[in-house]
Amino acid sequence: MRKVLCVEPVIFIYMFASSLTSPLAQQFIYRRLWEDEYNSTFVSDSNATYCEQNKSSPTYIKQKKVQEKASVFNMQLDLTGAVPSLIVAFVIVANGDRQGRKRSLVLPSMGALIANICLTVISYFSLSLSVLFAVAFITGLFGSMATFLGGGFAFIADVCHDEKQKTTRIAVVDLIFGVVSGLAGLSSGYFLRGIGFTWTFVTASLLHVVNIIYIIFFLEDTVGVSEFQHQVPVSCKELLRETFSGVYMLFKTAPYKKTVLITVLLFTFMTYLFTVVGGSSLFTLYELDEPLCWNEVYIGYGAAAFTSVSLTSFLGVYLFSKCLKDIYIVFIGIFSYIGGMIMAAFAKTTLLMFLVRVPSLLCFMPIPVLRSMLSKVVLPGEQGAVFACIACLEVVTGTVSLSVFNILYAATVAWFSGFSFLLSGGLCLIPLAVLCWLLCTSWNGEDLALLVPEEVSSIESIDS
Repeated sequence: MRKVLCVEPVIFIYMFASSLTSPLAQQFIYRRLWEDEYNSTFVSDSNATYCEQNKSSPTYIKQKKVQEKASVFNMQLDLTGAVPSLIVAFVIVANGDRQGRKRSLVLPSMGALIANICLTVISYFSLSLSVLFAVAFITGLFGSMATFLGGGFAFIADVCHDEKQKTTRIAVVDLIFGVVSGLAGLSSGYFLRGIGFTWTFVTASLLHVVNIIYIIFFLEDTVGVSEFQHQVPVSCKELLRETFSGVYMLFKTAPYKKTVLITVLLFTFMTYLFTVVGGSSLFTLYELDEPLCWNEVYIGYGAAAFTSVSLTSFLGVYLFSKCLKDIYIVFIGIFSYIGGMIMAAFAKTTLLMFLVRVPSLLCFMPIPVLRSMLSKVVLPGEQGAVFACIACLEVVTGTVSLSVFNILYAATVAWFSGFSFLLSGGLCLIPLAVLCWLLCTSWNGEDLALLVPEEVSSIESIDS
């Protein structure tokens, strides 16, 4: 059977299934906590969920308690799966340089399949929400989203030999990520209203089964079988030693300027991801609360609105890369995100909440550009190591960010629910300051050429 090197269908299916269940899982938790608090069935009509807007009403106080409980519960759930997924992501993605990328794609798909089967059982039999903690831990043991994306981006870096092509194709994957997330978010409300939680989770499970079949039988690996057999370690101890030594040597043997550049870019990526993940994770809870009081369909519309943001961010990367250095593209994207968060903090009507996406049209540009910049400054044999670092940073940063912002939202929702959005925008000053330092110090001229795709090939000659 002839195999292909097209990994985009894998990413498409995985992201659609995950984005279909993610908002539903949050709403499932919210509804169950609501029912426990009120000891009654959750109410939702064709326009909005039931919300009490009279601040002096006892129902309003209970409503805020549900918001707080849901926020803290989501934070605890994220922490449960963070540690195992961090270890697995680091080991699997880093060893992809020797053992291929398919492991980092198929394992998270299997973990997502198990998670959706468990969600099906929990919703069908109305099991306790505490079972979700075991599900989160098991999913983490299979690597979760970080391992999948780390392997996917490393796979693309392997098959792209042209630097411009690498930037564009990585941006295409982020476009798929955004577009599919939007489409899945849009359809999630209709799935929930039409077939309920249980059968929606069954649908997502079937999609993961299709994905696993494609990865195993139709996707060709980027590392040959003979190469794998020759390089595979003889023991688990040696495997772990080679894993950590590969990442260690990435910084140990690199020229000083290259090491500093990788460190600065990783820090910039981490700080920006912290603000984006933390701020965007609160949208569902914010929209469920008063005065918006959105139902599942409107929440789906809101998620789908990010489709346009992903598309415009991709077009921005494609067009700006022809006339601007990568670092300036990152600047534009960060300012775009800040504008969106400031507007979200004060959005009290449905129209304004949808218009939040207008200033945020280019906010996703920094993420693929920073990934591409990191990929360009390392050698072909170091792609797995650098994407393992990125994957681990995504797990740590995402987990810490979700925890911090969920706790902060729970503490501030009673007096100003938009405070967390303002903080998210304000924290963007950190990556902006780092990039400004990069421009204002000696990292200019010949050194700053490292950030320009056409001149990356000169990296080894700069310190010679």
